[in-house]
Amino acid sequence: MKIVYRAGQGEIVEKKSRFIANIFPVHSEEEALAYIEEIRKKHYDARHNCFAYVIGEKNEVMRGSDDGEPSGTAGRPMLEVLLGEELHDVLAVVTRYFGGTLLGTGGLVRAYSAAVKEGLSKTEVIERLSGKKVKIQTDYNGIGKLQYIMGQLGVTELQADYGENVELIVAVPEETVSKFQKEVIEASGGRAVMEELGRIYYSEIEGKMEVWTC
Repeated sequence: MKIVYRAGQGEIVEKKSRFIANIFPVHSEEEALAYIEEIRKKHYDARHNCFAYVIGEKNEVMRGSDDGEPSGTAGRPMLEVLLGEELHDVLAVVTRYFGGTLLGTGGLVRAYSAAVKEGLSKTEVIERLSGKKVKIQTDYNGIGKLQYIMGQLGVTELQADYGENVELIVAVPEETVSKFQKEVIEASGGRAVMEELGRIYYSEIEGKMEVWTC
């Protein structure tokens, strides 16, 4: 799933009104509310601090607030941008400094949507994969076949220990765990020993693998 790895801020101006969008990665509703309160304190003199957030692998928690803007002109459009980008565990807060000119409902929807998109353009978004962390022990005769299977099934090496035998810690995509285990056992004639170490999330960031335990 797609998540925000690094927070970002973007700003647009519409008919002299400033819309400042702050985008944060969040992992709970409590964390989202804490960021919202932080922005409200920072921009205490702004007329509106609207927000939207999506939390959970299956979007279990979704909220949006117009914060005094006409109903449906801020929170919902902001939420739709986040959902349209297929982002998870993300919060967008848009602060508006009124410029003296009314934008109308359509203008507000466009402005808040555009502000979130501008904020997202200043963030770093990554693809976070889910899978199983698996330890494999095999002999040197089997390493070539093992590496081939890993390449075919999108299995990522996290750690390797080349001693008397080979011990690998790998990340296996959730949907291919059973197939991977079966092919490794068949290819090694049953000599490879595998142990599941739990479910993980993992991503390649700046050429390095980063792992989150579940």
